[in-house]
Amino acid sequence: MPTIDEIREYWDVDAATYDDSRQHRPTEPAVRAAWTAALEAALPPAPARVLDCGAGTGFLSLIAARLGHRVTALDLSSGMLERLRTRAHAEGLDVETVVGPATAPPGDFEAIVERHLLWTLPDPSSALIAWRSASPGGRLVLVESLWGGVDPVEKLRAAGNHLMRRVRRTPPDHHAEYAPELRRTLPLGSGTHPGKLVTMVADAGWRTPRLHRLRDVEWAERLALPFPERLIGVIPRFTVVAS
Repeated sequence: MPTIDEIREYWDVDAATYDDSRQHRPTEPAVRAAWTAALEAALPPAPARVLDCGAGTGFLSLIAARLGHRVTALDLSSGMLERLRTRAHAEGLDVETVVGPATAPPGDFEAIVERHLLWTLPDPSSALIAWRSASPGGRLVLVESLWGGVDPVEKLRAAGNHLMRRVRRTPPDHHAEYAPELRRTLPLGSGTHPGKLVTMVADAGWRTPRLHRLRDVEWAERLALPFPERLIGVIPRFTVVAS
């Protein structure tokens, strides 16, 4: 089975429970406000034409629409986009949804954003190049986290959080893990390091990449954690913004 079909099937199944995770759809007012401030600072002034690649159930799309942007949500999974449409309708927000791969932007845009998408792509460099072509003179905003095995300190933090979740019998964030053989085919399947992403953005032709640590988001997320998870903290959040 082609890799792209495996990825699509995984996220179609995951759509049913994806928003049950507080990491995917935070409900705490302070966390939501921190994410809103972070995205508002990264995007051009509203209203702008914004493409959310790998939009999923609409984490970034809905924030951008609330801020007054004209948003198109692109995702490989029709199941994920159905959830997005339901939430957008409930809030009275106008978000266009398009089913398709991240490497095929449906038009030209003033800003292209993604959140935790690049690690799932068989060819993230090609996606970054395609996004540049679809946003001439525009802006790229990568919303990412430092996770996986690319940093030993964060690997220990993740192990501690995993242990606490097992003790509390907290449901997992996804319906299943990616198959190991599939993950090994992904260039960023072992994690996303900010230095690696900055280099990839520059190599794709984007100008002047800027790295921003999302400390307010981390602070709000940490305050929302129960004890003793709060002592362990959360993984570092950051954006890479380029012209």
